[in-house]
Amino acid sequence: SVAAIVFGDGSQSRLYPLTKRRSEGAIPIAGNYRLIDAVVSNCFNSNITKIYALTQFNSTTLNSHLSRAYSGARLAKEGFVEVIAAYQSLEDKGWFQGTADAVRRCLWLLEEYPVIEFLVLPGHHLYKMDYQNLIEAHRIKKADISVAVLSSMRHHDPGFGSFKVNSENEVTEYRETPGTDPAKSASVSFFSIPFLFDVVRSSSVMFNDVADHKYLDSMGIYVISRDAMIKLLREYFPKAIDLTTQVIPGAIALGMKICAFQFDGYWEDMRSIEAFYNANLESTRKSKMTYNSFYDRDSPVYTLPRFLPPTSITDAVITDCVIGDGCILNRCNIKGTVFGMRTRVEDGAIIEDSVIMGSDIYQSRILALIVHGSKHPLIKSTSHASACVQQTEDERKSMGIPIGIGEGSRIRKAIVDKNARIGKNVMIINNDSVQEGNNEANGYIITAGIVVILRSAVIPDGSIL
Repeated sequence: SVAAIVFGDGSQSRLYPLTKRRSEGAIPIAGNYRLIDAVVSNCFNSNITKIYALTQFNSTTLNSHLSRAYSGARLAKEGFVEVIAAYQSLEDKGWFQGTADAVRRCLWLLEEYPVIEFLVLPGHHLYKMDYQNLIEAHRIKKADISVAVLSSMRHHDPGFGSFKVNSENEVTEYRETPGTDPAKSASVSFFSIPFLFDVVRSSSVMFNDVADHKYLDSMGIYVISRDAMIKLLREYFPKAIDLTTQVIPGAIALGMKICAFQFDGYWEDMRSIEAFYNANLESTRKSKMTYNSFYDRDSPVYTLPRFLPPTSITDAVITDCVIGDGCILNRCNIKGTVFGMRTRVEDGAIIEDSVIMGSDIYQSRILALIVHGSKHPLIKSTSHASACVQQTEDERKSMGIPIGIGEGSRIRKAIVDKNARIGKNVMIINNDSVQEGNNEANGYIITAGIVVILRSAVIPDGSIL
């Protein structure tokens, strides 16, 4: 009776350069997953199996992942995960202009199933929520719209605007986040139409008394009744671009009944490279981590099975790490680091407090020699092994530095994007404690003191970053 609408990407560049060639929802996290997996898994674990993923910006990787990962997985008879990429038609010759415009242009498809409500979700947030609690509260209160909100005690504005609440739990104003695009803002910045603001209590999350707070920040999560959605987008605001800054405030002004669900569990909106980095490192601290769905049997995070071989570890010292499938770790020292699939680390490398996203491919000849050496079945003798090693070194010089982390390299507080080639004896340690710097021409940037190596970047032997 509920269909989820997941926005898989956005035009914002807050996670740049990780979003240079992919959307936010497609960014790898915690070794084996992508960001959008957390939201889709919340839907599955909440028994919501009709899911529409609306995508547009840099969406090739995301579209491929969703189509391959959730084709029939964990879905009921009529369940589906359907990717709706931005399109043009005779009636609509432009691309999606915003969230409201995207939903409006897809209403002809969304109306196909007789659902009662639509659950609207950003696709790049990390949290665990049972959406059935929000939906049940929405129905009990007979609301037109229910909004998931955060306590203002977090001192963290996620960018979806805030609601001002008086002592009687009435919302007296909608406050936009500073810096909101004026073209997507409501025609009236502040609405003074009071309405009942309810806080729903649930055993699965903790709640606070709304009356004690002046402002509550929206999470961008909405349950919208079917009739209300159609009227708002087709009749009342047929030219609205954005749900958050135009349609929701407009519904307040119209006097629609809007209730709130206050969520106090772990939630991270990945609004910056620093937030993404910290969320990854959280996954290495299993005993202390506040987001535990990666290890929760009852409400797990689902993703695409890759059928990779087990990780190969040879004489490595490993402390508090998350290691994805198919990695090759040789005689290295690693601590507090997340390794994505197919990561290769060579002898003598030291890696601390970093996120290594891995690789899309193996380099087969180099891989065989590293893993098996002279015992590889294709190597017939010791002299043959030496010849192969020399041939591989010659290939390395001719084809460039291989994908992975080279011998003797040291990496600290860094994010290394996919398919990066880190040479031998490279130091990525930000020794000068630079907080912000852009050196894209040489394959890296620094933000919040974190060195970010670009996708497919080549860092030459002996480099010091």
